Amino acid sequence: MRLSSMADYAVIIMSAAARHCGTCALIEQAGGPPIRSRARVSAAQLAEETGLPVPTVQKLVSKLTAAGLMRSSRGVGGGLKLARPPAAISLADIVEAVEGPIALTSCLDRVKSDCTLEEGCNVKGHWPQVNAAVRGALAQVVLTQLVEEV
Repeated sequence: MRLSSMADYAVIIMSAAARHCGTCALIEQAGGPPIRSRARVSAAQLAEETGLPVPTVQKLVSKLTAAGLMRSSRGVGGGLKLARPPAAISLADIVEAVEGPIALTSCLDRVKSDCTLEEGCNVKGHWPQVNAAVRGALAQVVLTQLVEEV
């Protein structure tokens, strides 16, 4: 089993975003007390830091935002930030944002199933357990672990 390039890139982008946006900083407000807020980063900054093309980063940021893993805001002080703390975002969340539900076979997908052996298959009933185990393993790895130096 191997992740697609896009899923791999999404993990790289989220790790870079976590390095920029993962900690709360005091932000000065004009005429008011400072507030705690997560820093923001631009798609161009993420592209430069990761070495990925800007269009690829933009496409993945769109998927990650749609999945509720990132937030985007326009204008002065705008940019991208994590929608949740890095410790609350798992590798499974990121992969599913790009690839959809984690499944090792297509036979469980009623829309995309193209298996010619499906009618006589004796293992089809076991795939949900295998898929759950793989998803469970990916869910145990959180974004904070991915930004730690090894």
